[in-house]
Amino acid sequence: MNYEEIYNIIFSNPLYKAILYVILSIIVAKIADLIFTSLLRRMANRTKTTIDDHIIDILHKPIYYTILSIGLGLSVSLVESLSPIQFIVTGFLKTIIVIIWSSAIFKSFLYLVNWYSSKSGLRKQNQQRLMPLFDNLGKIVIFIGSIYFIFISWGINVTGWLASAGILGIVLGLAAKDTLANLFAGIFIMADSPYKEGDYINLDTGERGYVKNIGIRSTRIMTRDDIEITIPNSVIANSKIINESGGPEEMERVRVNISVAYGTDIEKVRLLLMDIATSNSDICSDPLPRVRFREFGDSALIFQLLFWIEKPEMRGRVVDGVNTIIYNTFMENNIEIPFPQRTVHIKKTIDE
Repeated sequence: MNYEEIYNIIFSNPLYKAILYVILSIIVAKIADLIFTSLLRRMANRTKTTIDDHIIDILHKPIYYTILSIGLGLSVSLVESLSPIQFIVTGFLKTIIVIIWSSAIFKSFLYLVNWYSSKSGLRKQNQQRLMPLFDNLGKIVIFIGSIYFIFISWGINVTGWLASAGILGIVLGLAAKDTLANLFAGIFIMADSPYKEGDYINLDTGERGYVKNIGIRSTRIMTRDDIEITIPNSVIANSKIINESGGPEEMERVRVNISVAYGTDIEKVRLLLMDIATSNSDICSDPLPRVRFREFGDSALIFQLLFWIEKPEMRGRVVDGVNTIIYNTFMENNIEIPFPQRTVHIKKTIDE
């Protein structure tokens, strides 16, 4: 049997031809996979980052299975006995391709997000909150896209569905306007990170306390009165936030203004105030407390004692104790703490 006879036997029989296409598809898919992998890996080795290596590892399998599925689809079309189910088999193969590519895209997306979060210096706690958020958002977007392409694979017209979904989305958006505003504000708060759990914050709306929980819809704050306040994220997003725990350290600087009468020995005032601050165990020794002579007031010399405390919630108690000691110390040392006074002169007029 010569080659011509073998050729005629194979290509005259649809079943043999289909089997040949399947074999060729496997071979072509494998060769394409090897070429794709080798060429791109050479290019990736020239770069300093490892991100392209991971993307190649993720994408080479979808390329292989895509070529293989195309060959299987052509093979099915050649077998007349399979023509009644050709549409089902073709749709099934297209669905598998969509699922494989969707999985690859999602893995690439997740890897890029992880890579960016590690390179951008995000706090570990923010990573723990943002990663599940981006994970869920990515799943939703990719899932919707996958459903769309699967419908197209089966010849389903999605135009009417999209129009209905658009109208439904508008209605739901209007009905849940405040909820959506809180959700988007929560995403922006997590991404921007103006505060974290455990921070002591002040809002221009008057709320003040420790951040107990940062949710998608709201933020919970625990006040010093042990009262938990739940604030919608849209309110916080539009407020001025003072984070007293911000910065590399949680310590907070406190300023205490003191007035003494004119004629007082200012060096004595400095020594007394420094002694009060350095002997108080609630005041940090590093940085050292400082005393500043700020201004000449209308009826007093204005001094300012500056010191640091370890936690913002200690402010009220520490200031109360420092003010008490300052008053008692000044009384013991005969240092007058003046108060505003006015002398009124009444001019008498004698009627003639």
